[in-house]
Amino acid sequence: MFTDISMRLLATAFVMGVGTLGPGLAIGFIGAKSVEAIGRNPEASSKVQTMAILAIAFAEAVAIYALVIALIIKFVA
Repeated sequence: MFTDISMRLLATAFVMGVGTLGPGLAIGFIGAKSVEAIGRNPEASSKVQTMAILAIAFAEAVAIYALVIALIIKFVA
């Protein structure tokens, strides 16, 4: 019914779908809260912006890990 190639492609799509859902939500939440914090205290905008960029980079790293796992599933497994 399912071949080896089709199962690998399905697993790759699943890993990328689930692996990017969390970081996407996290980046949206970080952006919303940082804009809210800057709106409440504009003097602290440089500190809030620095922390938000750092947090977004860490959240994006999770999506990159998911991409690496998906590529391993597709080409190596």
